[in-house]
Amino acid sequence: MKEIQKNFPWGDDRRYNAYSRRIREKYGGRIQKVSVNAGFTCPNRDGSRGFGGCIYCNNESFIPSYCVADFGIDRQIDQGISFLRKRYRKIKHFVAYFQAFTNTYAPLDVLKDYYQTALDHPLIDGLVISTRPDCVNDPILGYLKELSESHLIFLEYGIESCNDNTLKRINRGHTFEETVRAIEKTASMGLSCTGHLIFGLPGESEENMLEQAGILSGLPLTALKFHQLQIIGDTPLSMLYKKEPGLFNFFSLDEYIVFIIHFVEKLNPHIAIERLSSESPPLHRINPGWGNLRSDMIQKKIESVMEDLDTWQGKRLKNDLLF
Repeated sequence: MKEIQKNFPWGDDRRYNAYSRRIREKYGGRIQKVSVNAGFTCPNRDGSRGFGGCIYCNNESFIPSYCVADFGIDRQIDQGISFLRKRYRKIKHFVAYFQAFTNTYAPLDVLKDYYQTALDHPLIDGLVISTRPDCVNDPILGYLKELSESHLIFLEYGIESCNDNTLKRINRGHTFEETVRAIEKTASMGLSCTGHLIFGLPGESEENMLEQAGILSGLPLTALKFHQLQIIGDTPLSMLYKKEPGLFNFFSLDEYIVFIIHFVEKLNPHIAIERLSSESPPLHRINPGWGNLRSDMIQKKIESVMEDLDTWQGKRLKNDLLF
């Protein structure tokens, strides 16, 4: 390996700070998420902040078939673990993944009931809670801090973009300033905080997207998840795509590999990367895809190119952004 690799701060010779390694190191093995649908909605769906939801959102395209709110949490967990054990036979740790819609968007007493039901399951060691940055507050974070003293607790925030114009265009219903406040508050309480980012949203140039690496590098994030834009049928985004295709500039696979490497080069090496790309079933997707390549195969291609280029996460990050 190249001599420079001895300086990688994440402790191995991979070209980026892989979240999976951090999890194995901290908890002694892989932690498998078991998706749960508790029947939540979102403030940009019920009129609190808007209607219609995020323009790209179609939860049916990514949640497992057993995730039906009417089934109840216990039944969903049982079916999820039964399915996952066929694929991951050596998994020791399972966490309930509250994934569909906004999973802190309810009174605290209601949240406690849902979360505790999942934690009472004998095979569940903790929770992963996917939510919006405008849907957390001190009482909720304080309760999750208490839970984290005896369980694995992970919060995931939909950042999607650092650009307020983009957030407005995709009907997020919150600003990036609210995202920053939520991340900083979460981190100040010692809670794990992962952010979700989408590349290729309408109206954003490659330069706009690359600038976000520096912005996010200054935030106390535990990890980031990167998704290239995929347009799912029966969404407002799919209608916009048909009406104004010029707003969209989709990456080819080779273009995305180059782009994501440039992004990672500008990203704080202390922020772990949970995933480098996404995948949605071709049945639901209407924009051009990358064939049948799974995310793990794309990840290997990205790492291979990084190796060829002798580059790594944070290589082009300004030192004053390190924390």
